[in-house]
Amino acid sequence: MTGFAAVRKAAGAGEVAVSLKSVNHRGLDLHFHLPPGFDALEAELRLILKSAIARGHVQIQVTVTHTGESAAGLNRNLMSEYVAAFREAQTLLALPNQEPDINAALRMPGMLQGAGDAQISDEMAAATLGGAREALIAFNQCRETEGAAMAKEMRERTEALTGLAARIEAIRAGAIPAFQKRLRARLAELLDGAQIEPQRLVQEAALAADRSDIAEELVRLKTHAAQLDALLTGDGDVGKRLDFLLQEMNRESNTILSKTGGLGDLGLTITELALAAKSEIDKIREQALNLE
Repeated sequence: MTGFAAVRKAAGAGEVAVSLKSVNHRGLDLHFHLPPGFDALEAELRLILKSAIARGHVQIQVTVTHTGESAAGLNRNLMSEYVAAFREAQTLLALPNQEPDINAALRMPGMLQGAGDAQISDEMAAATLGGAREALIAFNQCRETEGAAMAKEMRERTEALTGLAARIEAIRAGAIPAFQKRLRARLAELLDGAQIEPQRLVQEAALAADRSDIAEELVRLKTHAAQLDALLTGDGDVGKRLDFLLQEMNRESNTILSKTGGLGDLGLTITELALAAKSEIDKIREQALNLE
């Protein structure tokens, strides 16, 4: 699910800002953007986030603002050494007179003090971890709001799916005579005057009828729909269980489609309803990929 949260924490003479932003993803994919010197905190930050997030492509951004004496400033000694070394090299190599590249000098490690120290204080580390925990609470509240809206839509589609299954079940009773007529015509065509034992004929006809009946598929489809609705109204992680149920529901819909061909207008009606059911299942699946 998508979500966003940002928290600012005071840390001595500075401030730490922690932001979390996520987009949909099948698994948990964490990406950290940390200031220099903060890499040592990544393992702890990862544990904090994994304790409360199961899915999503999550961007973790940490920025530091220094104030007062800790604000970024010029390292005068290093700059003086850089200029002196530049002049020395110019004289040694008899190079034309040029001015040192100040922009290049400012990009040198350590030239700006305070903004990117190699070590961070315990106070700054504590503020970062605390900010991550607070941001995580607000982040999950944002995602829970979105998740509730998604679950509501999925329950509505599940209800529509159950209604489609009930309509197919009602039509099935009217389709049985049509199937029996088709079966008799097919048997007459196959026999074409040949002799066959009545008992064997009955067995083959019963087997063919069983292969074309969709009663079991409809029962399983409605059962899975009820289980899906129960998952959406319950607590805990539901993403993976929803994936399994939706796969089974899609399989039942495909079987119904394969069994109802050649039944005339009633068969076409069942086909249209089964296709509509598959469409609802696909739409639920799209949303299910975003739920934990």
